[in-house]
Amino acid sequence: MRFVLLLLALCAPQARADDIGINVYGASYHFDRDKAKEMGLTHEFNPGLGLRWRREASKSWDWFADGGFYRDSKENAAVLLGGGALWHATDHLRLGGGPVLLKSDTYNHNKVLLAPVPVVAYDWQRVSLNMVYFPKWQDINKTNQVGFWLTFWLPD
Repeated sequence: MRFVLLLLALCAPQARADDIGINVYGASYHFDRDKAKEMGLTHEFNPGLGLRWRREASKSWDWFADGGFYRDSKENAAVLLGGGALWHATDHLRLGGGPVLLKSDTYNHNKVLLAPVPVVAYDWQRVSLNMVYFPKWQDINKTNQVGFWLTFWLPD
């Protein structure tokens, strides 16, 4: 948690001219329902809070950085820090992704995990609906799942 706060603080001085949003984490869905239930991944309401910073890289791309915490699908505390780029596919649809650091007792035995993740966002003027996809991968993530959250953009 201290690591996440330190990195967010380091980003703050350059973020003042850019957009800052509050992430409200909320939901997940596991595609392999039987496997998820067998593993105790039954909590699909995943409350949490975080921050998002974004900066326009060009007319059709944005840079972003996220940091936050939430309750994962096994109700364990999870901490994340990530970033990447989002392409403006339409006026509202954003497609992209980037690397994320994740720490949770549920995944990778509470060791920090670095993983590339695809992100989709639908961006309104003051709110963005976000979705991330975590694919099944070896013994780290034994089910395919998606996560959803909202970003509320702070006024300039």
